[in-house]
Amino acid sequence: MEKIKVGVLGATGIVGQNYISLLENHPWFEVSYVAASPRSAGKKYSEAVAGRWHINSDIPANVRDLVVGDANNVKEAQGKCKFVFSALELESNLIRDLENEYAKNHIPVVSNASAHRHTPNVPLLIPEINPAHLEIVHAQRYANRSYGFIVVKPNCSLQSYIAPIFALIKAGYPVKKMIITTMQAVSGAGYPGVASFDIIGNVIPFINGEEEKSEKELKKILGRIENGVFVYDESITVSAHCNRVPVLHGHTACISLEFGEKKPGLDEIKKIWTEFRSVPQELNLPFAPSRPIIYREEENRPQPRKDRDADKGMAISVGRLRKCSVLDIKFVTVSHNLIRGAAGGGILNAELLKAKGFFD
Repeated sequence: MEKIKVGVLGATGIVGQNYISLLENHPWFEVSYVAASPRSAGKKYSEAVAGRWHINSDIPANVRDLVVGDANNVKEAQGKCKFVFSALELESNLIRDLENEYAKNHIPVVSNASAHRHTPNVPLLIPEINPAHLEIVHAQRYANRSYGFIVVKPNCSLQSYIAPIFALIKAGYPVKKMIITTMQAVSGAGYPGVASFDIIGNVIPFINGEEEKSEKELKKILGRIENGVFVYDESITVSAHCNRVPVLHGHTACISLEFGEKKPGLDEIKKIWTEFRSVPQELNLPFAPSRPIIYREEENRPQPRKDRDADKGMAISVGRLRKCSVLDIKFVTVSHNLIRGAAGGGILNAELLKAKGFFD
């Protein structure tokens, strides 16, 4: 099978580097175009990231000598790739305008950025949870009069816990209230990110905009489409606390849930999580974890260092399920923020788009 040529915008940043690393030897996609800021444009990729390549493996051979394009120049990408992954690191309004330009110029955008997460006709996609939301892409294309479109992935921390919650809802146990406390790795802040003087031996109980994202994005993901726009699910009340901790990779979340009148037992919850499968598993997508949710019975698991890489870094590890004295249940989750929460999640989104014919 001939591989689809893809581009990476923001290719020199930490998420862009992860895209390039993870796409090496991908069975469907091949990186043929890289773009970044004007200061990197015109250089070979290996020169543009010299001294700041943050991946533990070498730069893929097919990307080393690619000449970096200017991400602001949409015309440079035309003819070089079928679609682009967006890992842009700019002000939100600039990202929004630039991604719109790519889409209007017939280049689909699979985005990691937050700029379009609440655009009314842009799906906020997690393939195991809301694959049907891709139907709104047809409305986007019609509005743009273009082959191009935009699909975005959610906040990286949210992806560490939404699958276990959705699995319970899907099994017939609606959730009324949630209290979420996240302990987020420093790599989630990008590079250079949080100063070492601030984070070593410390916990920072504030990440700008993170709590608002956690409380709002979930409601769009669990929402529905009406008249060509998304209607958010307002049936769940969410309270979030977000903290930056001195862990390199892997976001941890402590979750408390209150159900409606119907409440599952602990053994039933574990069974629901263990058996949970969805569209990516049915389609056998290359980046899909075989088990989206892995339950750990050990009393001291999951842990970022031990569990973040589970199933290609794409599985959600869950443990410490027990009764909650305030709400109904509580548990702990861990996921890899740069794989499932960032580049890997974007690649899985693109795989679903391909499998559903959106790149045909």
